[in-house]
Amino acid sequence: MKSQLIHSFDKIISIENLLEAWKEFLRGKRGKKDVQGFSLNLMDNIFSLHDDLFNHTYKHGGYQAFNICDPKHRAIHKASVRDRLLHHAIYRVLYPFFAKTFIADSFSCQLGKGTHRALNRFREFSQIVSKNNTCSCRVLKCDIKKFFASIDQAVLLDILRRYIPERETVWLLEGIIYSFHAEPSKGLPLGNLTSQLLVNIYMNEFDQFVKHKLKVKYYIRYADDFVIFSENREWLQKLIAAIDDFLSYKLKLKLHPNKVFIKSLHSGVDFLGWVNFPDHRVLRTTTKRRMMRRLRENKFNAAFSSYLGLLKHGNARKIEEGIKDLMIEK
Repeated sequence: MKSQLIHSFDKIISIENLLEAWKEFLRGKRGKKDVQGFSLNLMDNIFSLHDDLFNHTYKHGGYQAFNICDPKHRAIHKASVRDRLLHHAIYRVLYPFFAKTFIADSFSCQLGKGTHRALNRFREFSQIVSKNNTCSCRVLKCDIKKFFASIDQAVLLDILRRYIPERETVWLLEGIIYSFHAEPSKGLPLGNLTSQLLVNIYMNEFDQFVKHKLKVKYYIRYADDFVIFSENREWLQKLIAAIDDFLSYKLKLKLHPNKVFIKSLHSGVDFLGWVNFPDHRVLRTTTKRRMMRRLRENKFNAAFSSYLGLLKHGNARKIEEGIKDLMIEK
């Protein structure tokens, strides 16, 4: 029987939790006009939100939409300050519970994880499977098509109900989930903190299937990108159909037809912006070009330091030298 989250609604809507959520939400946003406007009458706004939640009269508002290229085109949907504050309040209560249900090798949007740890795990698994580069290592890499836009809202709510017996909390999550539609009954908005948690809860169903039904030992997932390691190419090839079936029938998701492949580690495997080889990794060419373009456009010390920190995780001496030259020019 699955462990269940109880007494969550009262914790989420408590004044104490809303105030702590505000402190977390405020980081890096103090200069934003909408945040400043909300903070002018902070306690009145928090009490008003609490009362609406307590009385079940709360309704999630709409979104402000804008596009970014990072590196591909993405549509971001930004909720109001009031709604985003609630997202933080929900996250504070739900994340500690659900994080315990996730597998160790799921790395996106989790405390203490991230791309660097995922890449290090990639290296660790590649060394184990290749027996320290003494035999072949094949990697099955897959990507889910239109990931956030394809999340089936009814399936997501069914998953949440299995963990959360409290109707009030499900009502609250339902309001947030149904506040956005990429198409009828589908999608979560890029931009909501709750979306980051909800997609991990959704994909945890797949993670458990891979680990416990398919019995895959060497598996890593970061958001909608995942890799499986084996010395046996035929075994990896057979996994594709089982993976595709589960995603299609259980989660209503589709593998990206142009982003499913099996490659030898010796030929280089592109994962999380780096091309990974048995004994080193190099920055993906498109990532390198985008980084250098941004640095030329935005010559701030913090940007230079951030990218130099990134490059320490791979073999990128020439790129580091190019960045240092730009620093001298500015």
